[in-house]
Amino acid sequence: MSAQDTPTGNGAAPTGPSFTVEKLYIKDVSFEAPGTPQVFNEQGQPQLQMNLNQSVQRLSDEAYEVVLGVTLTCTIADKTAYLAEVKQAGVFGLSGFDEVTLDVMLGTHCPNALYPYARQTISDLITAGGFPPFLLQPINFEALFAEGARQRAAQAGGDDLAGAQTAGNA
Repeated sequence: MSAQDTPTGNGAAPTGPSFTVEKLYIKDVSFEAPGTPQVFNEQGQPQLQMNLNQSVQRLSDEAYEVVLGVTLTCTIADKTAYLAEVKQAGVFGLSGFDEVTLDVMLGTHCPNALYPYARQTISDLITAGGFPPFLLQPINFEALFAEGARQRAAQAGGDDLAGAQTAGNA
């Protein structure tokens, strides 16, 4: 059998689902330290609040831009010490997935790929701002996605969910 006859030879079309990272980039970044330099002398325990958000834009049949927004606000004695915000983005190639699996990929695998970059950028911004180093903890995007899906199902109404369960059990 020659190399041309083998099913995995050159020119063979890939079969099954495909996930690729085409490009990773920072879409937006911001750092504010409104109370400097006085905030460096503030006494008290820093309070941190982190907000996450995500947006998805379809670029073509198989390409999606996913933007993971991370905002970290630090307050000391009810004064904002700093606010660091990063919108880490990526272009991902996804093909061969059914709609449910595609949603899961966009909601879990893509943010998992983006988060380490956003995390590092936030850390670099805080350190460059003159504050002690801070590294965000890992995030379980699978659990966040599952909770979001549960909440969407609950908002859709108990009647719709009950009907879907009945139809699934029939």
